[in-house]
Amino acid sequence: MATKLPSPLLTWLLISTCSLIFFYSKLLPLYPSPKPSSSQQPPIIPCNLFAGKWAIDPSRPKPIYDDTCPFHRNAWNCLRNQRDNMGRINSWKWVPQDCQLHEIDPFEFMGVMRDKRVGFIGDSLNENFLVSFLCILRVADMGARKWKRKGAWRGAYFPKFNVTVAYHRAVLLARYEEQPKQLEIDEVKGVHRVDVDIPAKDWADIGGFYDVLIFNTGHWWGYDKFPKESPLAFYKGGKPIVPAPDMLDGLQIVLKHMAAYIQKEFPNTLKFWRLQSPRHFHGGDWNQNGSCLFNDPLKKSELDVWFDPSNNGVNKEARLINQLIIEAVQGTDIHLLDLTHLSEFRADAHPATWLGKKDAVSVWGQDCMHWCLPGVPDTWVDILWQLMRYRLATR
Repeated sequence: MATKLPSPLLTWLLISTCSLIFFYSKLLPLYPSPKPSSSQQPPIIPCNLFAGKWAIDPSRPKPIYDDTCPFHRNAWNCLRNQRDNMGRINSWKWVPQDCQLHEIDPFEFMGVMRDKRVGFIGDSLNENFLVSFLCILRVADMGARKWKRKGAWRGAYFPKFNVTVAYHRAVLLARYEEQPKQLEIDEVKGVHRVDVDIPAKDWADIGGFYDVLIFNTGHWWGYDKFPKESPLAFYKGGKPIVPAPDMLDGLQIVLKHMAAYIQKEFPNTLKFWRLQSPRHFHGGDWNQNGSCLFNDPLKKSELDVWFDPSNNGVNKEARLINQLIIEAVQGTDIHLLDLTHLSEFRADAHPATWLGKKDAVSVWGQDCMHWCLPGVPDTWVDILWQLMRYRLATR
């Protein structure tokens, strides 16, 4: 049988205990709290994910999506089109020089981005990027369905997480439209008016909708798209720019105005500008029987021969346009997504002649501009997500 404590002793113990608790609570703020565990810290700032090399890894797991992804575009679905060497193309892994690139976990992405929206704005190379992204993310939500609103060209909605990822086609970013011939000028059939200070209507009304935006332009700024018979005519404030800029000067003006517009209209949006995706036409341009039937990536020593503007080759424009973009976004909070260098190596990873249509090559030539999927854009997605995750966690 337990012995009962005398009531005076019990009272004394209660008073002593309460006193100790009181004094401990007063002293506790004087001592620093232990540091949170590393899992509670924001992600370490990424090192330079854009500098590195491609390493062959035959044991690398297969891509997490295949030719049945409903968001594929036929000409880039190299598995369905039975492109040669797809296994080898996807055995190469990008290895950054001083850090590790982690493959995106689509479930982690959806957890972090729940109730958010991501938008791609630009030309078909951003659409190529988007398709890779959608097929990867679908692994986390097989109920994903096609989405096309708010001026979007295409996209997807993931109902399990209330996430939207979409693409707005705006090849020059600025508004442009074809105008009929007004002046009697030899060989000129008409002009394409470009309003350098007005965004294309496809993305002019998306303010406040997206949490993350990825921009690009550049591949349409060439005389193959706008020859002298139907040139670009540049307007500012509704009036022609005088003297009339040439195409490259016009691009520079558009870039500066669009960067300023983006900075002003999307102050709370996480913004990226993707630098150029390089082309790999060998032996001539796309309409001159240029080819990209390569089995392996280019060597580092070959890159300048292919891409240095001073060599005046058919693939020279990427680095040239990049310099204009870098200058245009200076002083803004638009982050550069420099995927050019790592992509320059991959002459082996384009659709080439495997375009999914019988007469496509005879009409359009080989596709040495867009990328096979699965393929190089999957690495773009890994890099974008690693940077997004850091930026979102440290805003």
